[in-house]
Amino acid sequence: MYAIDPRRTETAEWADVWLGIDVGSDIALANAVGREIIAADLTDAEFIKHSTSGFDAYAEAVDSWTLQRAEEITGVPARAIRGFAHDYGEARTAQLCWTLGITEHTNATDNVLSLINLALLTGHVGRYGSGLVPIRGQNNVQGGGDMGALPNKLPGFQDVADPDLRLKFETAWGTSIPPEPGLHVAQMLDAIGSGDLTSLYVIGENPAQSEPDAKRARRLLEALDHLVVQDIFLTKTAQLAHVVLPAAVGWAESEGTVTSSERRVQRVHKAVEPPGEAKDDLEILTLLADRLGHSWGSPDAEALWNELRSLSPMHAGMSYERLDALGGLQWPCPDEDHPGTLFLHGWLWEDTLPREPAPFFVVHWVPPIDPLDDDFPIRLTTGRRLDSYNTGVQSGGYRSPLRTDAVLDMSPEQASDLDLVEGETVTVSSRRGSLDVAVRVTNGLRRGLVFMAIHAPDELDVNLLTLDAWDPKSGTAEFKATAVRISKIAEDEEVPLNRQGSSGEDPRREAPQPHEVG
Repeated sequence: MYAIDPRRTETAEWADVWLGIDVGSDIALANAVGREIIAADLTDAEFIKHSTSGFDAYAEAVDSWTLQRAEEITGVPARAIRGFAHDYGEARTAQLCWTLGITEHTNATDNVLSLINLALLTGHVGRYGSGLVPIRGQNNVQGGGDMGALPNKLPGFQDVADPDLRLKFETAWGTSIPPEPGLHVAQMLDAIGSGDLTSLYVIGENPAQSEPDAKRARRLLEALDHLVVQDIFLTKTAQLAHVVLPAAVGWAESEGTVTSSERRVQRVHKAVEPPGEAKDDLEILTLLADRLGHSWGSPDAEALWNELRSLSPMHAGMSYERLDALGGLQWPCPDEDHPGTLFLHGWLWEDTLPREPAPFFVVHWVPPIDPLDDDFPIRLTTGRRLDSYNTGVQSGGYRSPLRTDAVLDMSPEQASDLDLVEGETVTVSSRRGSLDVAVRVTNGLRRGLVFMAIHAPDELDVNLLTLDAWDPKSGTAEFKATAVRISKIAEDEEVPLNRQGSSGEDPRREAPQPHEVG
C-alpha cells in the first residue's frame, strides 16, 4: 500500500510507503510514473493494442518526465517514484484510489486523467482486484449524479444536448427542456455577481460556508432577490434565506434509494417520522409544484423510481422488489433478468470491443494558480478530519473524542523557523483575507506546508483564505493550494475573539432548529 499525500495522515501511517508529494504536483508524479513503466517495459502491451488508443502520443508526451525532473517538481525522491512505478507495473492486481486531494484543484480533470493513463498502461482496470476508485466523502454522492444533479446531464447520465434523449424526457414530463447545460456552483455565484441570477433554491447545501473566498460568497448570497433553503438544520446559508423549508433526514425519515461509489443501488427504508412540521423532500417539492399550478398528485418514492427506470436504461432492471431481495444491484442493469454489472469497464477485456477503445490523454503539469512568493511563502492546504463532515452541519452539534480543535497544523521545523510554540495564536493571511488561529505542531507535515480543517467555519472560517478559481472542465474549486503568510501577534496586541467579522459563537447552539421555522 502506497499513500501519496502532502501530509503524513493516519492513512499514510498504515501504508507500506508514504510519498510526501508537494501540493499540486500530481500530474508531474503520474507522468513520471508512466514514463518509468514504459521505459522498464512494464506495460501490458497486448491490452494497450487491443483496448486503447492514443498510446504513441501519450508516450511521447511523458518522455521528458524523468525521475530526476519529477523529484524536483514533486519533492518525492526519484528512487521512491521508481519503486512505486515498478510495484504498480509489476502487480498482478492494483487499484488507484483518490478523493478530494486530486479533484479540488483548478486542473482537477487532468489530475484524474493522468491516473486513468496509468491504469490503461498496465491493464489495471475492468477486472477483479484492479481499478480506478474515486472514494466519496459521504454516501449517495454517486446517487446525486445518477439522478441528474449535474448541469449537463439528465438522469442516467444522458446528455441534455442530445435532442433524441431530450425528447424522451420531454414526452414523459410534458414540458420542454433547454438544450444548453445549466450552471455549476461557481458559475452560479458569478451569475449572481453579474445580475443574471437573482433567485436561488438550495437543497441540502451550505454554500455560505462551503465555497472558496467565503466573504465573496456570502456577499453574493445576500444580494439575491430571493433565497430559499431546504435543509434539516438552520445552516449559515439558511440564516440568509428569505424562506426556509424544514426537511426530513433522508437516511432515517424517508423512503428511497442510495447509490455507493461502486454503483450499487440499495433501498433506504423509513424508520421514524420527521419531527414537527418537517417534511420529506418529495412532499415539499410536490406541494411547491401544486402552489405553482402544476398538480403532480401524491407520488410516492417507488412511483418516482419506476418513472426513472422507464427513462434511464442503466436503472431499468432495478425494481424495488429486486433491490430488497438482493440487497442492491450495480448499474448498468438494463432489464429484470440482468444481474447487474460487477465491473463497469469489463468490456475492455472482451474479444470484440462493443465501443471505441479507451483513449490515453496527454495532460501537462502546471503549478498551482495561487503562487508562492516573498509575501506569501507558505502553502496552505485544507481538508477533512475523521470525525466530521464538511462544514460541520451534520457533525458539529455533538462532541467526539476524536475531534481536534480548530487549529493550524505545522511541522516542528516550520514552528522553529517562525519562532512559534504549541498553542500560540498567529495571524494567517492570504491574498483574500486573514484570520487568527492557534498553532498545533505535528510531525505529519514538512517545512513550507500548513494545514487547516474545514469543519468549524463558525470558529475558524478557512474559506476566507481560499481562492474562487475553478477547473474549467469540471467546475470544482481550488481548495487545496493557497499561498499564505504566517505572522506572530505582538504581545501588546489585543487578539479579537474572531477576526472573521463575527462573534465566534456557533449559531447552531442558539438558533431555532429548522423544524421550528415556518
